[in-house]
Amino acid sequence: MNEIKFPDNTVFGLDIGTRSVVGTVGYMKPTGEFVILSQKTECHETRAMLDGQIHDIDKVTETVQKVKTELETELGRELKTVCIAAAGRVLKTINIRVEYDLGEENTVNEEMLHNLEMLGMEQAKENVHSESDDDTEYFCVGYSIVRYYLGSVQLTNLIGHHGKKIAADFLATFLPKDVIDGLYTVCERVKLNVLSLTLEPIAAINIAIPEKFRLLNLALVDIGAGTSDICITKEGTITGYGMLPCAGDFLTESIMYELLTDFPTAENIKLAYAKKRKKMQYRDVMGSRQVIEATKVKEILESPFRKLTASISDKIKELNGGDKVGAVFIVGGGGKNAEFTEMLAEAMGLPKTRVVLRGKEVFTTVTTQEGKSVKDPMLVTPIGICMNYYKNNNNFITLTINGVEIKLYDNGNLNVMDAIVSYGMSNAGIFPKRGADLKYTVNGAERVARGKNGDSSVIIINNEESSVTAPIASGDDIVVKESTVGEKGHIKISEIPEYKEGIFFIINGKQSQFERKVKVNGEEKQADYDVKEGDSIEIADYYTLSELFTILDVSEQFKVTVNNKEIDMASYDKDEKVFGNYIIDVTSAPVSVSRPAAAPAEPEVKAVPHMPSFMNQKKTDEITVTVNKTQVTLKGKTSYTFVDILDFYTFNITAATGNKLITKVNGKEADFFTAIKEGDVAELYWEKI
Repeated sequence: MNEIKFPDNTVFGLDIGTRSVVGTVGYMKPTGEFVILSQKTECHETRAMLDGQIHDIDKVTETVQKVKTELETELGRELKTVCIAAAGRVLKTINIRVEYDLGEENTVNEEMLHNLEMLGMEQAKENVHSESDDDTEYFCVGYSIVRYYLGSVQLTNLIGHHGKKIAADFLATFLPKDVIDGLYTVCERVKLNVLSLTLEPIAAINIAIPEKFRLLNLALVDIGAGTSDICITKEGTITGYGMLPCAGDFLTESIMYELLTDFPTAENIKLAYAKKRKKMQYRDVMGSRQVIEATKVKEILESPFRKLTASISDKIKELNGGDKVGAVFIVGGGGKNAEFTEMLAEAMGLPKTRVVLRGKEVFTTVTTQEGKSVKDPMLVTPIGICMNYYKNNNNFITLTINGVEIKLYDNGNLNVMDAIVSYGMSNAGIFPKRGADLKYTVNGAERVARGKNGDSSVIIINNEESSVTAPIASGDDIVVKESTVGEKGHIKISEIPEYKEGIFFIINGKQSQFERKVKVNGEEKQADYDVKEGDSIEIADYYTLSELFTILDVSEQFKVTVNNKEIDMASYDKDEKVFGNYIIDVTSAPVSVSRPAAAPAEPEVKAVPHMPSFMNQKKTDEITVTVNKTQVTLKGKTSYTFVDILDFYTFNITAATGNKLITKVNGKEADFFTAIKEGDVAELYWEKI
């Protein structure tokens, strides 16, 4: 054997499988070629592992120790670090559609996409735990966005697009905590420090289906001892993972039951048949020597082969949205029999050339130190574990968040949000929470006063303020102060557009503005009323003749026309509606009054009826008030309201210099019907808001 070279980037990969443990030591050349320095395989003496999960830690540790010792003896050096993989057969995959409402029309940015992904992670985690039949704790070991949507339109990149809602098809994968803990415990017992951990399906697919082929709709099937692991690729990414609890052991057990022999003997017969042996000798449970021909083994295996391939075919179509894939690649020992690939092609409805065993052709950049090529499809996963180390230095890291220690699968791109999701804090605890909306109706139309946004969460990493997108590392101390809920939506009557517009009448040639009448749930309310949830608000766009005459202080002694139609003041319809911009003219109609004849003769006195304040009539009473720091005398009435100021103070309320008319009396908000008395201080001005 040539002298063994040990470059600094030499790696030890360990594939702890259901049937055996494979250890591989090698290194990557600058050219991208992976050189195997040594490789050893040891089978478990007992069924210490089932379906990819360690059941007997002591027995598995013994097997791993044998492999490690053999490698160290051949290489002449101690192995201290290792790369491992968790079985895909214990992987849980969650496929969901997640949506993120942007509210009003918005431009999509990075933060919005991040929020969408975190919503997906939160929903996927809830789904995986709800689907579990027990209290098993799961780690997310990877997720990907399969496709994005703007509304209902599928897009490759959402950044910069405008819309109200974005969505994504989200794929997340999870592993049980006890699976990870078992693998780490075995490695610790043989004094190996775990450098990286990947998934067996990922290790296999990185060898069997390089990224340049993943635009094609393909399936990878890894046939192990306990289960069959399946990966689907399409549109440049992995779109699905799946597992069937049926594989090589199912075939072995069929031979065992048919020939009445033990499991190891049946396994040897199956392997001999795969190597195209024509005859095989064995002992049955009675101790009798038996000879079986290959044709009989083929006959025994035909039914279980068809059941297995039919199940795999159905699972592939399920993971592929009900459609068959373009081609299927097989790795692992269970697919070595020619009948398997032929029957799977038949079950899939594919040509035989589209279902193939991957071996030498995928190891074009893998050689031994002696320059020998690698051919065996059983080595795809073991070598993939080593090569994955150079691509992604994945591992589990530990850190604390709000004083609680958590473990995270390090995919090389971890950030604070990943830690928060693992910690169990909901997405709502991170991003500003908007206060509840206030819903009400105005003249039958639904209205909403939006709640205000609260404050964002505060992220502190190692005593320094940071953000949810900041990268994290093992040992970090993270403190998260949750976001707050914003103020509930609120609005006053005075802030409702219909009310703010007011209503205008043309009175004696002058345009005058009046406040609109308001009823809430059938009751009259003032402008400062705070609208309540579910309120039914009616804002009238008219006054009745009775209401208008009361405000104008008009009595039967006046002549009134509305839109040039004279009103019979003695018998008019008090409920007749006067709408905005109606033309109203009011003139006096003096009445002569005579004394009784017996009284002393006196000069005739013309009694002038009381006139509206906007008409220049004889004084009956007057008060002095201050308006905008100017003294103003109001006269002509026995009592006054704020609207009367407009008859004596020049202020054009139709020429708005702002978007809100402010009316105050003695520093308090007022409306046009607020009473005014001697000495009051009034304010009247436009304000921009």
